[in-house]
Amino acid sequence: MTTLGAGAIAHPGGTLLDHLLRVRALLARWGARPELQVAGLCHAAYGTDGFPTALLPLDRRAELAAVIGPEAERLVYDYASCDRRATYPALADEGHAVFRDRFTGRGYVPSVGMRCDFAELTAANELDLVLTDPVFAARWGAELLGLFTRLRPLLSESAWKECVSACGSTG
Repeated sequence: MTTLGAGAIAHPGGTLLDHLLRVRALLARWGARPELQVAGLCHAAYGTDGFPTALLPLDRRAELAAVIGPEAERLVYDYASCDRRATYPALADEGHAVFRDRFTGRGYVPSVGMRCDFAELTAANELDLVLTDPVFAARWGAELLGLFTRLRPLLSESAWKECVSACGSTG
């Protein structure tokens, strides 16, 4: 991500590179498998619904996959492609979860494993902002705790505890 300019892009808590490193570190602390940790490090490669600045265009997915592996790249794509408004409300609802791809407009029913990975990466991403930016924490902490509470069935125990610890005191 350094060679793609992440160190020069402003982001809460420093630069985008700083954020990416912290997200990966949170996932590691929670015991996430290596592919999810790598996805945390690269999660903003194609931009996201909340941070549209992309480091790579989508037509370079194969290049990223060659560097980080196909599973980690798929996690990065899933995170980047999420239409949050359409996906978040029912993501944890077994049988009702539909993941909407903001790039293609298509929806699909994701596997439980994909939903767990997505929830864990979402928690790490948002918690980094809560933990590094007091203004962000004051503005969004209570709403994020609501999101994390809905996602609770998909989160690891370590992630859930940090969600409550970090966001429970911001509301």
